[in-house]
Amino acid sequence: MKINPALCVRCRGEYNLCGLSYCPVLTELRARYVLRRVGGRSDVDGSSPPSVFIGRIGYPRVNIYPATPPIHGDTRDLEDPKSWINMKLEDFVSSRLSLIRGSVNVKVNDAKNPPRILHDIQVMALSEGPVESEMAFEKPVSGRYILDEHSPPFGPSSPLKSLKLSTLPPPPRVVEKVYGDTDLNATEAMTRLYESGVDVHVISRLLSVGVLGLGVRRRLVPTRWAITAVDSQVSNKLLDEVRDYPLINEYRVYVRNIRDNTFIAILAPHTWLYEWAEAWWPGSTWNLWGGDVVIELDYEGYWGRDEYPSIGGCYYAARIAVLEVLRSMRRQAAAILWREIYPGFNLPIGVWWVRENVRAMLNGPYEKFNDLGEALTYVSRFLKIPIKTWISRSYVIRQLTKQSNLMNWLMR
Repeated sequence: MKINPALCVRCRGEYNLCGLSYCPVLTELRARYVLRRVGGRSDVDGSSPPSVFIGRIGYPRVNIYPATPPIHGDTRDLEDPKSWINMKLEDFVSSRLSLIRGSVNVKVNDAKNPPRILHDIQVMALSEGPVESEMAFEKPVSGRYILDEHSPPFGPSSPLKSLKLSTLPPPPRVVEKVYGDTDLNATEAMTRLYESGVDVHVISRLLSVGVLGLGVRRRLVPTRWAITAVDSQVSNKLLDEVRDYPLINEYRVYVRNIRDNTFIAILAPHTWLYEWAEAWWPGSTWNLWGGDVVIELDYEGYWGRDEYPSIGGCYYAARIAVLEVLRSMRRQAAAILWREIYPGFNLPIGVWWVRENVRAMLNGPYEKFNDLGEALTYVSRFLKIPIKTWISRSYVIRQLTKQSNLMNWLMR
């Protein structure tokens, strides 16, 4: 996307005159500032939050990247999605791009009997707080940033020559116990961690570095796969519980508008049904050059789904947020979740964005209605796509109106 320089001169990062929800100039400048601190150098030292990224290219051999910013102190916010949601987008992106990565190529099965450098990376990933880290590289830091639909951004990288760790905070007790239990399978380990209050973002890091599961089967898991695996498996366990709860007794509508995104949730008094849909405007992240709005939708019935949704990891990131709130209510419902993404939001920053926004929305205020028609009439006030278009695409609405003439009325 080309931006008229005259707009930047007039705006100076204040008014979003370019239409983006972040300032690309400030993001770039902040990233360059970080690179100047390490540019031309073959080493970096700082306080890793801790942070690790695992690639998927070349599987079953992969690159594992321990990461640290070139700063010392309390860097935990760099790995805390709950704090990211309240940051300006350019501040979030530039802070994440400060995480300088060292790469090591290993076999995924090395996790169960790791060489020294992989063992040190695993120990770093287990730590509860920032780890003082020194990395020496084979050559000066360079390479592209990571901007990905699944994982949060990461800074540039270089092949790792050595890694030295100091001031290692011990892992939380439950993490230490799960790590040491080599007879506990990965799904049970994830569930135990989650029920003990460990956030799914941390659980996905532990799964990715191969410290969960049966000892003989432990392996490294690429970060993007680990994120979706945790959201999926944990939400499956939540669903097993939610299906035993009584139905809610009303229609609830939640709305959240944030940074060129509108999130909508409708909870209906019905046994579990679920859909997640995204509408991408021309000029948004995954529809930069299109001429029309593109809508994608995936869904499931009472027993869930067996196939991976074509819409990707956001499906499970939103699903876990819905099931968390239903479990807290001790109620069951059919869930309709729609998201509209407008021009200006054109930077992939990870599925955490969906998970945390849906969590925030469902833990916020809502409107109550006696029937679906009233709920949809209310929802239409917040959407740019005509409500009839959304209704025509919705799997859950078809199921809710199957035994009535309500669908015909809604489409009038």
